[in-house]
Amino acid sequence: MRALLTATLCLAALPALSQPIDVSFCDWESSARNLGEPWEDYTRTFSNGKTRLAMLDTIEPAAGAVRMLVLSPPYDELGSRQCRTLGINGMGFAGMDFDQLSASYDPATGLDFTVPIQVWNSENDSYGPGTLWFRLNQATGEITGHVN
Repeated sequence: MRALLTATLCLAALPALSQPIDVSFCDWESSARNLGEPWEDYTRTFSNGKTRLAMLDTIEPAAGAVRMLVLSPPYDELGSRQCRTLGINGMGFAGMDFDQLSASYDPATGLDFTVPIQVWNSENDSYGPGTLWFRLNQATGEITGHVN
């Protein structure tokens, strides 16, 4: 019994496995009414203004109301940037510490972003901390990432 308890405690101490993010075309979630307020606190630009990130809050569902908005190259035939929203498990995140958003750039791979988030754990009906990491290739528009 003691070995089982020890093994359970050890597994509980391991960091959560990484989960891939959902990258979606902009839809109702990206409406201007869902931009975090005040707007100037929840939006940042990168790459000389070509790429903009903004926090979105759709209010519901409370366990996944927050998403990341990405406006970035490539541009379409009309000169518009691509528009994507990032979430997980078919919804958004429970929260996001947008003030802690960090970025780095590698010419070989693109822009890398990290931001602390809160995620809903349906297995035990609780919220927990996580980190959203994603990479943007501005040449192709590809966005990949995960949540730890």
